[in-house]
Amino acid sequence: MSAYRIEEILSDEFDGKEVEIRGWIYRKRRTGKLIFVVLRDSSDIVQCVVEKKIVGNEKFKELDKVGVESSLILKGKVRKEERAPTGYEIHVDDFEIVGPAYNFPINKDKSDEFLLDNRHLWVRSREMTAILKIRDAVFEGFHEFFRERGYFETQGPMFVTGAVEGGSTLFEVPYFGKKAYLTQSSQFYLETLIFALEKVYTIAPSFRAEKSRTRRHLTEYWHAEAEAAWYHNEDMMKDEEEMVVHIIQKVLEKRKKELKLLNRDIEFLESIETPFPRMRYEKLVDFANEHGVEMKYGDDLGADEESAITKHFDSPVFITHYPTEIKPFYHRPDPENPSVVLCHDLLAPEGYGEVIGGGERTYKLEVLLQRMEEEGLNPEDYYWYVDLRKYGSVPHAGFGLGVDRFVWWLAGLDHIKYAIPYPRTIRRLKP
Repeated sequence: MSAYRIEEILSDEFDGKEVEIRGWIYRKRRTGKLIFVVLRDSSDIVQCVVEKKIVGNEKFKELDKVGVESSLILKGKVRKEERAPTGYEIHVDDFEIVGPAYNFPINKDKSDEFLLDNRHLWVRSREMTAILKIRDAVFEGFHEFFRERGYFETQGPMFVTGAVEGGSTLFEVPYFGKKAYLTQSSQFYLETLIFALEKVYTIAPSFRAEKSRTRRHLTEYWHAEAEAAWYHNEDMMKDEEEMVVHIIQKVLEKRKKELKLLNRDIEFLESIETPFPRMRYEKLVDFANEHGVEMKYGDDLGADEESAITKHFDSPVFITHYPTEIKPFYHRPDPENPSVVLCHDLLAPEGYGEVIGGGERTYKLEVLLQRMEEEGLNPEDYYWYVDLRKYGSVPHAGFGLGVDRFVWWLAGLDHIKYAIPYPRTIRRLKP
């Protein structure tokens, strides 16, 4: 008899059928000559009833001794039982304890720091399992969307020699006697590849040494990025909003049960549709002040400001046309008003803030060199990036999505550290 996954047997079709399942003890209690075991696997949980007279005294005592997270193989008959956690239970004929566990250290009374120190064990919790499944669906939806849209998946290096988002947030690493950094973004390398493949994307780690202790910052995070030739700012925003809705629908299709376990507002996610509202930066400043957030033209948005502002949003919102001085040199100045750039941030609602940053790239050589001079950058340090503007340059645009931030919002979590299996923050480097 081959083993079933638990979710497969939770149906009337299996009522009265002999099955074999395997998993880990999620809950266990003894009542006289009965032991009730709630077994979990990656798919679900099921209650299992073990009777002493059926399995024998020795095996009964053996099961009574082991604790939660012991791994078992169970054989028995499925019965419908409305009082059981998932509506069915297994009356056990026989079992094997594969890996006994005693005094499992994780329980509901442990501190957040303890749970983070023991994340290698905490990932077994139903909540973390649900988050990891939602995360998997997000990655699947992203790949699916871009491949269907004719984008090619590609990769950039993790060791780099220059900054994309500012030198103050670079992680410096020794590299055979030379100075190198961990990448902040694959953007520049994706830009080189549009001249061969036209539309490209990647999902890879990025690293930023930001000394931030907010609920939305990680020092190592998963970055989904895309660049497309012949695209302008609005073209890229259209792809992004359709991508966001596609991913949400994928998660709702595959992981609604997990969202409910996390008490996520399903109806809110179902209500999100395209097109997303657009708001120019100057209007955002007015909106912020109208809602009690002090902000003046030229201020960048921080975590606190984004959280306070987006609590008033009922859908994701694009913020466009930021002042040139607060955006990096590669953003294209608006030909109609060079004091602003053709860029956008996508702010998630409900207080979550920015999840996407993108825009149209400067594609004319003279404009790029002028912007680099304004920011005090040496073009020789970016010689290969400058070369792109010398040999067949074209209009193009791109974006970067923080996957962990997106999961954080989508799952309705309190902190981004719950959205990734092993978070790396300014204070956390283990396990």
